[in-house]
Amino acid sequence: MALLVRLASEGARVALVLLAVDRTGSTSFGGALIAALLVPSVIAAPLAGALADRIRRRRLFYGGCLVFHGTGLATVAMLAGRASAPTVLAVAGAAGCCTPVLTGGLTSLLSDLLPPTALSRAFSLDAVSYNLAGIAGPTLASALATLYGPARALVALGVGAVAGGLLVFALPLQPRAAGTHALRPADLGAAVVLLFRNPPLRSLTWSSAVGQLGVGALPVACVLLAARYQAPWAAGGLMTAMALGSLAGSLIYAWRPWGTRRPEWTVIVMLLATGATLLTVPWADNAATAAGGFVLSGCCTGPLFAALLTGRDRYVPPTARTQVFTLGASIKSAFAAGGAALAGAWQSSGSGSLVVAVAGCQVAAAALGVLLLKKRQTEADCPDPERILRH
Repeated sequence: MALLVRLASEGARVALVLLAVDRTGSTSFGGALIAALLVPSVIAAPLAGALADRIRRRRLFYGGCLVFHGTGLATVAMLAGRASAPTVLAVAGAAGCCTPVLTGGLTSLLSDLLPPTALSRAFSLDAVSYNLAGIAGPTLASALATLYGPARALVALGVGAVAGGLLVFALPLQPRAAGTHALRPADLGAAVVLLFRNPPLRSLTWSSAVGQLGVGALPVACVLLAARYQAPWAAGGLMTAMALGSLAGSLIYAWRPWGTRRPEWTVIVMLLATGATLLTVPWADNAATAAGGFVLSGCCTGPLFAALLTGRDRYVPPTARTQVFTLGASIKSAFAAGGAALAGAWQSSGSGSLVVAVAGCQVAAAALGVLLLKKRQTEADCPDPERILRH
């Protein structure tokens, strides 16, 4: 279910550009469509998470959001090049508002579906679904567009998301108790309070976000490395190598989880390891050797992501769990987008300098994680999560 909708989300980014070029001949319109799909997810994350934490009939909410997302993608496929650009962008934006539900929202449900002893392995496997979607989604979209055209490819991805939404209705999610209070304006800031006042949670959140600032710059670095090595395949191949390493790391962590008692320290150690392995890349003599460095760094990001999910679940009360998951995912996406933008200004320094900067970002993120943990969690300086939310 989660894999279906995440495949659709990742593949849609490629299919939208191909559709825009096919219908309008404009790559800039394709970029605008992707922005329309992604930007609303950051803005809608607090509201989507808060609603998910309060609504009684969760299957209806989650399933409805996923069906709406898939239907929106299919509608864009039918309207692009035929309706006005603002109309098409508005439809894409509406579909994008549901993105927090299919990322952090679905992950947050694991605590309600599985016993506590199975959660570490479950979060690792959930991380695998993200990795598989990141690898296979763009490939699937390209293959479908080549065989059947971009519009049908986007419709097929939308149908996949709808199918995932329908599967949600089969989940054994019990309705919440009738006493759950309605959504209040103050509830929208509950996750923000936790992300700043709960030491382990703020360490997890902001260290991983700063790490994403570097990861967001890697696609630009890969293009520069491909030119340096005169190996065109490396432009996308190096990122694929990292994704495959992340997949392997997630599977290994699912088999033998470690550091589950203090997931925040697992995140810090894996950030350091990611930075150390990336530092080997600038000294590589060829693209194949550089790919090895990317694979090793990916092996570190797999456990990092699984530990991040475990920590979010452990340090958050049930009344704000989904909101923290959706907001945390959106914060990471925003930092990754910022890293991509900064990489454009940095690229004149060369591929080696950019990769070193990315590695340094991981080390800085680990240091930040340690600093944010230093303040002891006492009743005076960090009340328990439920007490924070009551005030």
